[in-house]
Amino acid sequence: MSMIQMFLKELDAEAKTTRKMLSIIPDDKYDWQPHPKSMTIRSLVTHIAELPSWITMTLTTSELDFATSPYTPEVINSTAELLKYFEKNLADGKAHLENATEEQLSESWTLRNGKDIYNTTPKSEVLRMTFSQIIHHRAQLGVYLRLLNVPI
Repeated sequence: MSMIQMFLKELDAEAKTTRKMLSIIPDDKYDWQPHPKSMTIRSLVTHIAELPSWITMTLTTSELDFATSPYTPEVINSTAELLKYFEKNLADGKAHLENATEEQLSESWTLRNGKDIYNTTPKSEVLRMTFSQIIHHRAQLGVYLRLLNVPI
């Protein structure tokens, strides 16, 4: 099995679980946060839903420079909007992964803020980190939902 096939298989499995978690968020809890230093549910789930777009970004660019690409999150106000946003990013990321080559995965990709380089790694490692971030933040969402007594 190629690395791309492995990533596609994992993406499908993680999408199924992520979709389920995102679908149970109460629309009246988007501004809730467990602690003043914690993200709101809106910020957390927007980030989870946008993470599949990192697949596209990784495969179509050689870097992300925070100095020239400031972060502007999508404004999400309901679970219906959230799921639509997630599905759009998932479909785009999956399409780019399906059309990628194994050679692309060994190309270097850099995360920086202007002259400050945080890391330069093969694109395969950036994709692995992206999947790990989806899992990590989905687990964080699970804690939020449990604190709200939302059955998981």
